[in-house]
Amino acid sequence: MADINNNDIWIDVETLAKLKNITRRAVRLALNQNKYEYKVENIRGGKTYKIKLSTLEEDLQLKYFQEYYDDYKTCDNEVIELSNLNIKQEKLISENQRRIALAKYDLIYAWLDFRKEYKRDKLKTNGNIPDKEFLQLYNTGMFQEEIFKILGKVSIGSLYRWRALLDYNRDWTALVGQYKYSTRKEYRTTLNEEQIKIFIQILLSPSAFSIGKAISLTKHILKERGQEILPKDITFRRYAEWFKDNNFDKWTLARDGEKALKDKVSPFIVRNAALLKAGQVLVADGHTLNFQVINPFTGKPCRATLLGFLDWKSGGLVGYDIMLEECTQNIASALRNAILKMDHIPEYVYQDNGRAFKSKFFNGDKKGLVGGVKRARSGADSSPLPPIRFEELGFTGVYNKLGIKPVYATPYNARAKVIERFFLDFQESFEKLIPSYIGTSIENKPAYLMRNEKLHKNIHEKYSFTPTIEQALKMIEKWLEFKHSQPCPNAKDKTIREVLSEIEKQNIDENSLDDLMMAQEIKSIGRNGIRFLKADYFDEALYGIKEKTVIKYSLFDLSYIKVYSMKGEFICKANRITETHPLAYQMGVIKDIEDYKQKIEKQQKLRRKTIKAVREHFNLEDMDYLEKELMQNIRLPEPEPIKEIAAQLEQKAEPKPKQDFEPKVKTSIVARPIFKSAYERYEWHMQNGCICQEDRAWLTNYIKSDEYKEIYGKEQQ
Repeated sequence: MADINNNDIWIDVETLAKLKNITRRAVRLALNQNKYEYKVENIRGGKTYKIKLSTLEEDLQLKYFQEYYDDYKTCDNEVIELSNLNIKQEKLISENQRRIALAKYDLIYAWLDFRKEYKRDKLKTNGNIPDKEFLQLYNTGMFQEEIFKILGKVSIGSLYRWRALLDYNRDWTALVGQYKYSTRKEYRTTLNEEQIKIFIQILLSPSAFSIGKAISLTKHILKERGQEILPKDITFRRYAEWFKDNNFDKWTLARDGEKALKDKVSPFIVRNAALLKAGQVLVADGHTLNFQVINPFTGKPCRATLLGFLDWKSGGLVGYDIMLEECTQNIASALRNAILKMDHIPEYVYQDNGRAFKSKFFNGDKKGLVGGVKRARSGADSSPLPPIRFEELGFTGVYNKLGIKPVYATPYNARAKVIERFFLDFQESFEKLIPSYIGTSIENKPAYLMRNEKLHKNIHEKYSFTPTIEQALKMIEKWLEFKHSQPCPNAKDKTIREVLSEIEKQNIDENSLDDLMMAQEIKSIGRNGIRFLKADYFDEALYGIKEKTVIKYSLFDLSYIKVYSMKGEFICKANRITETHPLAYQMGVIKDIEDYKQKIEKQQKLRRKTIKAVREHFNLEDMDYLEKELMQNIRLPEPEPIKEIAAQLEQKAEPKPKQDFEPKVKTSIVARPIFKSAYERYEWHMQNGCICQEDRAWLTNYIKSDEYKEIYGKEQQ
């Protein structure tokens, strides 16, 4: 046990005020009430109070030893001496304190030199005359000007005190101001513990009260508890600002949560992208466009999603696509475009943690999920079925096929994806130039979207322009020409385009990527081919087909689609049909006339193809011979209606088409099928005859039709 005599220890008023966390005036009032034993000491310039440590409360004595004695420690309310301990670390001297202390040091020695010179010149001196003259000379600011700029005017007492400190310790650090600064973790304030506790509890609420509101609530609570004399608002505010500056991690976590703590307080990792090769790693993410485009399905303006693949090394956008939402096929199309543009398959793709990026379409079904949902049994048994392996679904992941290794970013960690910085630049330098720009949020939107902004609305309606997806893609391509001409962030001596040109070419076959990357839908074939996105796609291979087909397309290039049968057989590559001038020969240019001629020739070619196929199928030359033989052996029971019809036709002076046979009439009723076309009914009547008068009238009219002339006319000639 350490032998400490408290009776020999006297402390000053300031120390006791700090121990009790009260003001010095409150300590002096306590001394006037004889609460503690004290004595009065005379010092230079006045008097001071010294309080006997042993007369203080026991907890204050222990607190005093903990704070002011390095070689003692309290344990179970007893003071124990500690051995082999170093002295407290020397307090750091600030640059300002150092400058002032050195100025004091120079002033003291200038004063002493002045004294020596004065005594040599004046043999008789009276008292402190040289000191007064030196002080008067210095305080004019004309003598020792640099020191005067730092210290300003000084008194004779300050000179004596500074000299006494140097006599005790020749080191200039003795002149450093002995101010009792509070440590970084302490703050000298008049607020007591109860006030601080209530105030901090409100400030660190998840509701994130403002400092002003927290002050008013704290003062209200303290008044309810009977405290009438309260500190000023500025006292609370200064404490709140100090607490925030010195406990910013606790402040952020308590008020804003862990994500804010990670984004605002936690240190971050700096990655050196210069170690990568161009085209080796792509960074992928989706960005909701801040301007509107025309929805190809509805024809109305909407906000689409831009899916981009950024080359990490160069910082250039090598592949992108636009769709109405971030879906798996949109990502596939963007990756396809990136591979084709680079002519290189990357080794890694660093991408988002979203469900679209993690779909089985890319990585294979590793969890036995179909479409991201676990299969369940039907009926009463709701237990899940055994998982279906990805290989059993008939296809494998796109990344697996291409040999790409996917790397996923941590959820809700935007700073891990370098493409976010690219999208910010894209927003500032491209999206805001589009007339259909609608802003990034409700708070940040153009004036024409605000309420009661009639002028801006009229201006916007007059000059507004909403691009289609194809137009938006072309504008983005033009902007990328500018972007890629800028210096590369990871190679300052090269542009982004120059770094991209260093990618090793692999001669990628476009057809090998189409089956993997293009979106697909089931469509029916009509007269003009396939109707898709309010446009017709046609190829000669689609002529005469009525069944449903599977089309594959990319919104990046809608000039064509690929058509497959339902069994997966490739049929053709259908091009989009362009519209024709309504009066090409009369009002159109040469291009319009040629376009019209080509389309007419294509129609005639397809018609001749069909006629030729039908003639070969039915072998019409043999049919004519058989029909003549049959007509000779068949008696027509009612030929009169035919003659009447013929007489009427002669009266109308219309030439009767040449006919080498008479229609047959069946003597027995045959089940009539359902005819899909007129020529099918004609063929049936040629084989089975006419059953009623209505059949004869129809047959006569059909013989006069253009279809009959086109199909059978040349055979009759």
